[in-house]
Amino acid sequence: MIQRYTPSVYRFCARMLRDDEDARDAAQNTLVKVIRNLHRYDPERKFSTWVFGIARNTAIDEQRRRRFTTELGDRDLADTRSSPLEETSRQERAERLHEALGQLPPMYREVLVLYHFEHFKYQEIAETLELPLGTVMNRIFRARRRLRELYEAAELPEAPGVHGVVAGAGG
Repeated sequence: MIQRYTPSVYRFCARMLRDDEDARDAAQNTLVKVIRNLHRYDPERKFSTWVFGIARNTAIDEQRRRRFTTELGDRDLADTRSSPLEETSRQERAERLHEALGQLPPMYREVLVLYHFEHFKYQEIAETLELPLGTVMNRIFRARRRLRELYEAAELPEAPGVHGVVAGAGG
Protein backbone atom coordinates (compact mmCIF):
# COMPACT_ATOMS: atom_id res chain seq x y z
CA MET A 1 0.00 0.00 0.00
CA ILE A 2 2.70 2.52 0.94
CA GLN A 3 4.67 1.76 -2.22
CA ARG A 4 1.64 2.81 -4.26
CA TYR A 5 1.67 6.32 -2.75
CA THR A 6 5.42 6.87 -2.44
CA PRO A 7 6.01 8.34 -5.95
CA SER A 8 3.03 10.70 -5.86
CA VAL A 9 3.72 11.86 -2.29
CA TYR A 10 7.34 12.53 -3.25
CA ARG A 11 6.30 14.48 -6.38
CA PHE A 12 3.87 16.55 -4.34
CA CYS A 13 6.51 17.33 -1.71
CA ALA A 14 9.11 18.12 -4.38
CA ARG A 15 6.84 20.61 -6.08
CA MET A 16 5.82 22.21 -2.81
CA LEU A 17 9.30 22.40 -1.29
CA ARG A 18 11.34 22.85 -4.48
CA ASP A 19 14.28 20.99 -2.98
CA ASP A 20 15.09 17.34 -3.65
CA GLU A 21 16.52 16.53 -0.23
CA ASP A 22 13.72 18.32 1.63
CA ALA A 23 11.17 16.53 -0.55
CA ARG A 24 12.66 13.11 0.22
CA ASP A 25 12.61 13.89 3.94
CA ALA A 26 9.05 15.20 3.81
CA ALA A 27 7.83 12.22 1.75
CA GLN A 28 9.46 9.76 4.13
CA ASN A 29 8.05 11.58 7.16
CA THR A 30 4.62 11.59 5.54
CA LEU A 31 4.64 7.86 4.94
CA VAL A 32 5.86 7.17 8.48
CA LYS A 33 2.99 9.31 9.80
CA VAL A 34 0.54 7.42 7.59
CA ILE A 35 1.72 4.07 8.96
CA ARG A 36 1.73 5.27 12.57
CA ASN A 37 -1.73 6.81 12.26
CA LEU A 38 -3.57 4.19 10.23
CA HIS A 39 -5.85 3.65 13.21
CA ARG A 40 -7.03 7.27 12.79
CA TYR A 41 -8.00 6.86 9.14
CA ASP A 42 -11.72 7.38 8.54
CA PRO A 43 -12.91 4.90 5.88
CA GLU A 44 -15.69 7.37 4.98
CA ARG A 45 -13.01 9.52 3.35
CA LYS A 46 -10.93 8.66 0.33
CA PHE A 47 -7.56 7.21 1.42
CA SER A 48 -5.52 9.30 -1.03
CA THR A 49 -7.16 12.47 0.29
CA TRP A 50 -6.14 11.53 3.81
CA VAL A 51 -2.57 10.72 2.72
CA PHE A 52 -2.17 14.01 0.82
CA GLY A 53 -3.55 15.95 3.76
CA ILE A 54 -0.73 14.50 5.84
CA ALA A 55 1.76 15.25 3.04
CA ARG A 56 0.56 18.85 2.86
CA ASN A 57 0.95 19.37 6.60
CA THR A 58 4.37 17.73 6.57
CA ALA A 59 5.52 19.95 3.69
CA ILE A 60 4.30 23.04 5.53
CA ASP A 61 6.18 21.93 8.64
CA GLU A 62 9.29 21.36 6.54
CA GLN A 63 9.03 24.85 5.00
CA ARG A 64 8.72 26.39 8.44
CA ARG A 65 11.71 24.45 9.73
CA ARG A 66 14.07 25.04 6.85
CA ARG A 67 13.06 28.58 5.78
CA PHE A 68 14.98 28.23 2.54
CA THR A 69 14.36 26.60 -0.81
CA THR A 70 16.39 25.71 -3.85
CA GLU A 71 15.34 24.87 -7.35
CA LEU A 72 14.31 21.30 -8.06
CA GLY A 73 16.03 20.02 -11.19
CA ASP A 74 13.26 18.37 -13.15
CA ARG A 75 15.09 17.74 -16.39
CA ASP A 76 13.49 14.39 -17.13
CA LEU A 77 10.60 16.14 -18.88
CA ALA A 78 12.38 16.15 -22.24
CA ASP A 79 11.18 13.81 -24.98
CA THR A 80 14.20 11.82 -26.23
CA ARG A 81 12.65 11.68 -29.70
CA SER A 82 12.79 15.47 -29.97
CA SER A 83 15.39 17.41 -31.87
CA PRO A 84 18.04 19.14 -29.76
CA LEU A 85 16.36 22.49 -30.47
CA GLU A 86 12.96 21.21 -29.34
CA GLU A 87 14.48 19.58 -26.28
CA THR A 88 16.28 22.77 -25.30
CA SER A 89 13.12 24.79 -25.79
CA ARG A 90 11.09 22.31 -23.73
CA GLN A 91 13.65 22.40 -20.92
CA GLU A 92 13.67 26.19 -20.91
CA ARG A 93 9.86 26.28 -20.74
CA ALA A 94 9.84 23.66 -17.95
CA GLU A 95 12.44 25.61 -15.97
CA ARG A 96 10.48 28.84 -16.40
CA LEU A 97 7.29 27.06 -15.34
CA HIS A 98 8.93 25.56 -12.24
CA GLU A 99 10.45 28.93 -11.35
CA ALA A 100 7.09 30.64 -11.75
CA LEU A 101 5.39 27.87 -9.73
CA GLY A 102 7.97 28.36 -6.98
CA GLN A 103 7.20 32.09 -6.81
CA LEU A 104 3.52 31.50 -6.13
CA PRO A 105 2.32 31.81 -2.55
CA PRO A 106 2.01 28.32 -0.99
CA MET A 107 -1.80 28.47 -0.92
CA TYR A 108 -1.84 28.86 -4.72
CA ARG A 109 1.01 26.44 -5.37
CA GLU A 110 -0.58 23.61 -3.41
CA VAL A 111 -3.92 23.75 -5.26
CA LEU A 112 -2.18 23.77 -8.65
CA VAL A 113 0.10 20.89 -7.69
CA LEU A 114 -2.80 18.80 -6.42
CA TYR A 115 -4.99 19.57 -9.43
CA HIS A 116 -2.57 19.56 -12.35
CA PHE A 117 0.22 17.27 -11.17
CA GLU A 118 -1.55 14.85 -8.84
CA HIS A 119 -4.86 14.94 -10.77
CA PHE A 120 -7.07 15.50 -7.74
CA LYS A 121 -10.65 16.57 -8.36
CA TYR A 122 -11.87 19.86 -6.88
CA GLN A 123 -13.79 18.06 -4.16
CA GLU A 124 -10.74 15.97 -3.21
CA ILE A 125 -8.65 19.14 -2.95
CA ALA A 126 -11.33 20.75 -0.79
CA GLU A 127 -11.32 17.76 1.55
CA THR A 128 -7.53 17.54 1.65
CA LEU A 129 -7.05 21.23 2.41
CA GLU A 130 -10.20 21.43 4.55
CA LEU A 131 -11.55 24.32 2.45
CA PRO A 132 -14.95 25.04 0.92
CA LEU A 133 -15.26 23.90 -2.71
CA GLY A 134 -15.81 27.48 -3.91
CA THR A 135 -12.57 28.57 -2.25
CA VAL A 136 -10.66 25.80 -4.04
CA MET A 137 -12.14 26.79 -7.39
CA ASN A 138 -11.33 30.45 -6.76
CA ARG A 139 -7.77 29.67 -5.71
CA ILE A 140 -7.17 27.53 -8.79
CA PHE A 141 -8.49 30.32 -11.02
CA ARG A 142 -6.35 32.97 -9.31
CA ALA A 143 -3.31 30.70 -9.14
CA ARG A 144 -3.46 29.98 -12.87
CA ARG A 145 -3.75 33.67 -13.66
CA ARG A 146 -0.82 34.56 -11.39
CA LEU A 147 1.25 31.64 -12.71
CA ARG A 148 0.70 32.83 -16.28
CA GLU A 149 1.81 36.36 -15.29
CA LEU A 150 4.96 35.06 -13.61
CA TYR A 151 5.69 32.69 -16.48
CA GLU A 152 5.33 35.40 -19.10
CA ALA A 153 7.41 37.83 -17.05
CA ALA A 154 10.23 35.27 -16.94
CA GLU A 155 10.16 34.67 -20.70
CA LEU A 156 13.65 34.88 -22.14
CA PRO A 157 14.32 36.74 -25.39
CA GLU A 158 14.34 34.42 -28.38
CA ALA A 159 17.63 33.48 -29.96
CA PRO A 160 18.07 34.66 -33.57
CA GLY A 161 16.38 32.29 -36.00
CA VAL A 162 14.32 30.53 -33.34
CA HIS A 163 11.01 32.37 -33.82
CA GLY A 164 7.89 30.76 -32.45
CA VAL A 165 9.53 27.84 -30.63
CA VAL A 166 8.56 29.17 -27.21
CA ALA A 167 5.31 30.80 -28.32
CA GLY A 168 3.02 27.95 -27.21
CA ALA A 169 4.50 27.58 -23.74
CA GLY A 170 1.87 29.55 -21.80
CA GLY A 171 -0.95 27.06 -22.69
